[in-house]
Amino acid sequence: MKTFQKPLTVEEEKLYLQRYQQGDSQARDILIERNLRLVAHVVKKYQGLEEDLDDLISIGTIGLIKAVSTYDMNKGSRLATYAARCIDNELLMMLRNRKKLSREVSLYEPIGTDKEGNEIHLLDIVEGNEDDITDTCIQKENTRKLYCLLKEVLTPLEYDVIKYRYGLYGNEEMTQRVIGKRLGISRSYVSRIEKNAVLKLRDRFFSS
Repeated sequence: MKTFQKPLTVEEEKLYLQRYQQGDSQARDILIERNLRLVAHVVKKYQGLEEDLDDLISIGTIGLIKAVSTYDMNKGSRLATYAARCIDNELLMMLRNRKKLSREVSLYEPIGTDKEGNEIHLLDIVEGNEDDITDTCIQKENTRKLYCLLKEVLTPLEYDVIKYRYGLYGNEEMTQRVIGKRLGISRSYVSRIEKNAVLKLRDRFFSS
């Protein structure tokens, strides 16, 4: 962690906030620079999530910039208190978005084609609910085929990851982190296993 400048005193903070409100952009820069230590402090609790430290600092700094830009000194709380919440919110939003994107990418991995040549995705089989009788029959057959392939194609570990990740066999859907704790492996390893398992299912589903 780099060395940061000392935080502003109460008097200095008030002075620079007043200057910033009067349009002094340099005062804004000083408020940001002298609060970068706060970003590092908030980021510490996210370092175990296997995210890149520089990325966390960058995202946290965005939260700090937003805090300085929207802070109302008439509300009573110190800038640091308000900024810590903004930094935390920015980091949480980034993590949620990454988790959502990762989930969507896995669900939309193509694993084959339907009777018309359209791509079939894991989401279609796990959550499909077509009303057309023909489509329903095909859906059921695809689902049966997929469930047969799970144990045939996947290793026991891959099978467990997919089972828990997508809530199969009556299991509750779990995050990669929860699965990692349950199986005694890291979240990143769960992610690699999931991606590899989906690719194996796709290849076998398509070729069989």
